[in-house]
Amino acid sequence: MDGLTTVILAAGEGKRMRSRTPKVLHELCGRPLISYPLRLAQTLADRVVIVVGPNAEGVRSAAGDGVTIVEQRERLGTGHAVLQTREACPDKGALLVLAADMPLLLLETIERLVEHHRASGAAATVLTAVVERPHGYGRVLRQGGRVKRIVEDRDATDDQKKISEINTSVYCFDARRLWPALAEVKPDNDQGELYLTDVIGVLARAGAKVEAVTVADPVEAMGINDRKQLAALAAIQRRRILDRLMVEGVTVHDPASTYIDDTVTIGPDSVVHPQTVITGATTIGSECVIGAGSHVSDSRLADRVSLMPYSIIEAAVIEEDATLGPFCHVRPGCVIGAGTEIGNYAELKNSRVGRKTKMHHVSYLGDATVGDDVNVGAGMITANYDGFRKHPTVIGDGAFVGTNSSLIAPLTVGPGAYVAAGSVITRDVAADALAVERSQPVTKDGWAARWRATNEKKKAEKKKEG
Repeated sequence: MDGLTTVILAAGEGKRMRSRTPKVLHELCGRPLISYPLRLAQTLADRVVIVVGPNAEGVRSAAGDGVTIVEQRERLGTGHAVLQTREACPDKGALLVLAADMPLLLLETIERLVEHHRASGAAATVLTAVVERPHGYGRVLRQGGRVKRIVEDRDATDDQKKISEINTSVYCFDARRLWPALAEVKPDNDQGELYLTDVIGVLARAGAKVEAVTVADPVEAMGINDRKQLAALAAIQRRRILDRLMVEGVTVHDPASTYIDDTVTIGPDSVVHPQTVITGATTIGSECVIGAGSHVSDSRLADRVSLMPYSIIEAAVIEEDATLGPFCHVRPGCVIGAGTEIGNYAELKNSRVGRKTKMHHVSYLGDATVGDDVNVGAGMITANYDGFRKHPTVIGDGAFVGTNSSLIAPLTVGPGAYVAAGSVITRDVAADALAVERSQPVTKDGWAARWRATNEKKKAEKKKEG
């Protein structure tokens, strides 16, 4: 919106979180709280100013580029916080104030607030909500239907506390009227702070027009002061995410047990089974299946990928038509080729696997490069660590590695080569060669019967002596 400046108040200590992490950096559905109002502001405003407290390097980092950071060195109230932005904000135009701990605010609500403010020619427009339990929120006092002032809950009389219309701490001001009014605010309250809410009373008493816009859904007005509220709002946001995905063509079998971050994208006709967790910068293509109990984080799954139940995928790339699981673990740095099958209890770390390769049972690949059309037998491992360094293993296209084999890195198995089952391979295997490493079996006829007879005799003699 042309000429709109947004100020985000993010200087609160968040004492009730009982955390060393600033409240606005606690995550909700994969994003820090500060990112929610910041995303709204950057969508709407020409200029964004964030007020932070002392030692707020983490908040500065989370805010990123393109915003102005202003420090409130002493926490003397919301009015004092806005005053710190005076030099960073223009003298005229609309100035939107957002709280950093209100992640459920919708873009259309803020658009409606700003549009009403401009159309009405108001000096200030307050975003309000009507709630059943207003305890803890400032009350909106009206006279003849017009907003007269806002009184904080701790300063309200018993009659004022019965009012169900609350202040959401979101405002749109005419900057030309805001700064003179803010200069008149005094710390006449139990906290000895400068309340931004008192600006409303100053403007109303001066005869300025003060408007209000009420949110359609009161949950948008919910803020976060402690971890219980963080969990409650996360549950609401998760349901919003799942509803959006379902509208976009994703099947979610059990929304109550499905956790998908706000940072995740999933293509149409994909199916998400119960008890799944999908987090971080994850992209899932179309027609994928995410099996029950699976965890996917910071990964890219192409179209038609199938994860069988209880698979874990971390910071990996899975190409189209691949099948993984059940109970497989793909760790960071892996790329799984198109049409490849990774089976149960397989683990891969920092490895690249080519197209249409099969690794079906209880195997480990670490720091390996595996070609196309390779068969990896059950129980195969790459021994990649010597106690000090990791070493690579290369398996060429079309190779066959037999069951219960160990490849001692650094090692190369050439294209088309065979490694016989049970072998421990310590040297490179040439293309199309057969590598066999086995001890010569020894069979002693009748040994077991003699061993049993001897021990039974000893047992009987010991019992007789006892």
